Amino acid sequence: MFDLLIRNATLPDGRTAHDIGVQNGRIVAVEAGIEDTAGEVIDAEGQLLTPPFVDPHFHMDATLSLGLPRMNVSGTLLEGIALWGELRPTLTTDALIDRAVRYCDLAVSKGLLAVRSHVDVSDPRLVTAEAMLEVRRVVAPYLDLQLVAFPQDGYYRCAEAADALERALDMGVEIVGGIPHFERTMEDGARSVEALCRIAADRGLRVDMHCDETDDPLSRHVETLAAQTVRFGLQGRVAGSHLTSMHSMDNYYVSKLLPLMAEAEMAAIPNPLINMMLQGRHDTYPKRRGLTRIPELMAAGIPVGLGQDCVLDPWYSMGSGDLLDVAHMALHATQMGSGDQKRAIFDAVTVNSARIMGLEGYGLEVGCHADMVLLQARDPAEAIRLRPNRLKVIRRGKVIAETAPELSCLSLDGRPAQVDPSEYAPRHSA
Repeated sequence: MFDLLIRNATLPDGRTAHDIGVQNGRIVAVEAGIEDTAGEVIDAEGQLLTPPFVDPHFHMDATLSLGLPRMNVSGTLLEGIALWGELRPTLTTDALIDRAVRYCDLAVSKGLLAVRSHVDVSDPRLVTAEAMLEVRRVVAPYLDLQLVAFPQDGYYRCAEAADALERALDMGVEIVGGIPHFERTMEDGARSVEALCRIAADRGLRVDMHCDETDDPLSRHVETLAAQTVRFGLQGRVAGSHLTSMHSMDNYYVSKLLPLMAEAEMAAIPNPLINMMLQGRHDTYPKRRGLTRIPELMAAGIPVGLGQDCVLDPWYSMGSGDLLDVAHMALHATQMGSGDQKRAIFDAVTVNSARIMGLEGYGLEVGCHADMVLLQARDPAEAIRLRPNRLKVIRRGKVIAETAPELSCLSLDGRPAQVDPSEYAPRHSA
């Protein structure tokens, strides 16, 4: 007898009419036509059952702070950083925890059960690190939260950042971050990459670095990051986030850069919503999208995970906690419209990001944690198109959130009484 049995589900790889049996918080059976009984049975009715959504790049210490102390009038990255600098001295542990835990409530409702958050360590008080470590403890039963020690004002540019970063790591923040393009010179940026990779190597930690978040094609710190990854033996443990300068680089240079990144076994984490909002601000027309080269990165075998980055904070006045919004924007901005490309984008908000974060027991195979999301959609492409309701959000075999199906009632002579958007999926192969 199973604790939970999900019947008649469609899986992201295209398998249909499959059942999943759960015992003790783990998946113990994945097959068609399971006849065993269960303490709880969910009929998926052919809808898509997926592993949970995973956000590999977020700023939980800043979330839900929009308007504090004022709005970002220019809408630029630099004004956002300046605004955060004004807010930072007033931050309290209690306020940070309250906003972050409220955001996690929203995340869970969207089927987002794993987040990697960058934590600003530029303030030597480290109230941000203290607060986010407490948030990690509070949400651990229902959400996996990884924390990155992030010197927002620059590892060298901010005089106290180097010491504060080391202390944050000592406190339990587990990933080394950086922002080389925000240092005062290209040389300082390159030095910061080397210093931060050395710290990660010495401590046995992962690296996730804001890298080249600019329109400047000469901002090439990702090249240095790849080289230092190999030098310090960090292959498979390093991610470059944003990488927007790659959008402006010439094709010849990128043709050399991508193999270097692949050799270093680096991952790439674009953030389509905020990259599209913040980049290209100095352009008139033609106006650059500012989003890194997602199709080319994928074609080079580089793992690509898509992040939300910000929700209602000094940098981004929008956001919903829904990784399918992120996938939807990525698909449009990259023009990745084929069936295979849509599935690749869906992977970038699920399995790819789980791989980048090193999540254990993630997936829909026997032995994996019973963490799943039932969507009101028929396949991954439809999930991106519709951004549908999360009918069930399951953590370790228990339903922790659910939303009623979206159904619209019609009063039209000779037409159906209701409309279910998930019934509009194409009936032919993509």
